[in-house]
Amino acid sequence: MKKGLFAICAAALLVTGCKPTGNGNSAEERFVEDLLGQMTLEEKIGQMNQLCFDQPMDSIKALIRAGKIGSMLNIDPKLIDEIQRTAVEESRLGIPLIIGRDIIHGYKTVLPIPLGLAASFDPQLVEAGTHMAATEAREEGITWTFTPMLDISRDARWGRIAESLGEDPYLAGELGAAMVRGFQGKQLSDSDAIAACVKHFVGYGAAEGGRDYNSTYIPENLLRNVYLVPFQKAIEAGAATLMTSFNDNDGIPASGNDYLLRTILRDEWKFDGFVVSDWCSMSEMLSHGFATDRKDVARISANAGVDMEMVSKTYIDYLPELVAEKKVSMEVIDNAVRNILRIKYRLGLFENPYTQEVATSSIYSDEHLKTARQAAVESAILLKNDGVLPLKEGQTVALIGPMADAPHDQLGTWSFDGDKNRTVTPLKALQSDEYKQVKYYYEPGLAYSRDTDTRNFEKVKSVVRQADVAIVCVGEEAILSGEAHSLSNINLIGAQSELLKAVKSTNKPVVMVVIAGRPLTIERDLPYADAVLYNFHPGTMGGLAIMDLLFGRENPSGKLPATFVREVGQIPMYYNHNNTGRPAPDQVISLNDIPLEAPQTSLGNTSFYLDSGRDPLFVFGYGLSYSTFAYDNLHLSSDEVHATDTLTVTATIKNTSATDGTEVAQLYVRDLVGSIDRPVKELKGFQRLFIKAGDSQTVTFKLPVSELAFYGRDMKKKVEAGAFDLWIGPNSAEGLKGSFTVTE
Repeated sequence: MKKGLFAICAAALLVTGCKPTGNGNSAEERFVEDLLGQMTLEEKIGQMNQLCFDQPMDSIKALIRAGKIGSMLNIDPKLIDEIQRTAVEESRLGIPLIIGRDIIHGYKTVLPIPLGLAASFDPQLVEAGTHMAATEAREEGITWTFTPMLDISRDARWGRIAESLGEDPYLAGELGAAMVRGFQGKQLSDSDAIAACVKHFVGYGAAEGGRDYNSTYIPENLLRNVYLVPFQKAIEAGAATLMTSFNDNDGIPASGNDYLLRTILRDEWKFDGFVVSDWCSMSEMLSHGFATDRKDVARISANAGVDMEMVSKTYIDYLPELVAEKKVSMEVIDNAVRNILRIKYRLGLFENPYTQEVATSSIYSDEHLKTARQAAVESAILLKNDGVLPLKEGQTVALIGPMADAPHDQLGTWSFDGDKNRTVTPLKALQSDEYKQVKYYYEPGLAYSRDTDTRNFEKVKSVVRQADVAIVCVGEEAILSGEAHSLSNINLIGAQSELLKAVKSTNKPVVMVVIAGRPLTIERDLPYADAVLYNFHPGTMGGLAIMDLLFGRENPSGKLPATFVREVGQIPMYYNHNNTGRPAPDQVISLNDIPLEAPQTSLGNTSFYLDSGRDPLFVFGYGLSYSTFAYDNLHLSSDEVHATDTLTVTATIKNTSATDGTEVAQLYVRDLVGSIDRPVKELKGFQRLFIKAGDSQTVTFKLPVSELAFYGRDMKKKVEAGAFDLWIGPNSAEGLKGSFTVTE
């Protein structure tokens, strides 16, 4: 490290006791300002330039020595110290690089995909899982990850729903904040912490038609009341960085939207980290038709508030000219560099730029494998059970299906560093010592999820006839979900539905285990399964978790973070919709029940589909257990509250079964009359409760009335007086109902 810079850093850290405390920390700001004052314009712009490690090492090193790179991504961890040494010891000012990598749901030890983690409704587990990932990554020199993805996702055709935390802003906000805390630890400079990057700002999950990268049309009320909510929660939790999205909203690409990046993010939310573009999202403003050339791209994005450009290099190529022409001010450049240096300081990179040696590697440690296994257990959702589950360990099992032993695909999307050889599939679980007493037969029937070759189906049926029960593992390969992997048909793909029917034709009990990256349309498959256990690509330890659940060593507790539609034509369908002027009644007429020559107005004139009805297949928050729970004794601390009050709501939940289990109690509220239409229900709280067989527990929710505030027509956030309904229940469609009034 350069002597002058080291002296500055040492002095700053001495003042702060090595604990930068965030915005307003005078030592931190003195350090940043002193360093900024030593930098040339070219070195400043270099900090705003992030490159992928896809060039020869000599070329990369030359750019680093010249101060033209501020961050690298996708580097072989074995090379991180080498290029960091070039930055620290061979460049003029010795400014370290921030090393980024996509660590979306685990680094080496892979957790369930984020949509799966959301199904746990367990912020503590999510925080522990992301802390595990941060520990493994920092151990290898990685200091920055591009997650959590907080795009509200209401369309299962969109491949990136896999990377989301579902359709609800409250759940996404709570779990997104937990992910930030997990990745960033107690302080960013710790050896088990990396910088989080909340993405994609904003509205990307509303891509038109579920087609990735597509346009969105989100009015400001909806933007503020739904899509921005989880981002604000993550920023309040201390997220170090933020990424712009690919989409344009109402004609303005996110990487050029100064209202989002300056007015909301900086002025309203007081964010003091840095903003990075998504991969080439800035230069793609040319395709949008929002910029005339690459120089114009740099001007628009810099002035809009994008601090660092990911890989497209318009900043490094054109910002010097734009500053000289006074089309981008030095104030814009300096503020961007301040934001970047501030995060590098908080990461402790000026003091400890290199990989820190550890006595024992945490990668694939017993503790981390245990965390991954627990995450897979809590993320699984039992959707159907006609009594076949849990299995008895004396039963002989026929293990069928293309996902029964698909170690690569079980890891799911964005698992660049996971090792499929460490994946425990359902087959590997049955082959393990933990399940050595279980007799099983294995016949996949199909080689992979898209396979349409049915020639082995007779062999499958022969195997099933020798068993007491069939476990049929179906779903999606990893490549079928995630970025750029949108689908217009989200049925089980290939011949998997036919495989399920063939197995059911043996008259043996059938357990359908789904391993997929999205909510699939499985209504047509339900008649051929006596039980359904749904797993959003469950990661390294998914197979053992699945067997633990099927054999009753664990009790299912997962709840759906997104609505399951009956067929794709119902999309978008989500629980927190507006009521409309003509809501459908509980019972609607079906297509086949319409009389011939029925009068035009005889069907009721309400909002539903003649062919698929009013309701989805499974509602948000739904999930079964081997236990049964009864809700009773709803009590509100008052039936009249003021905007400054906190409403206490309690209910009694009894485990009415002979099996200990965990219930996820959910609190929903409806504002009956507002200055704009309000949703029919909104999640405002949830709690996981472990209740022993026959026992009861009281669940208590503390609801600040301020949480009922929303942005109205005047675009001001406030609580409006009036009548409210409230529910405590097991999902978004059931529960005990109460009412209260908010007074002026």
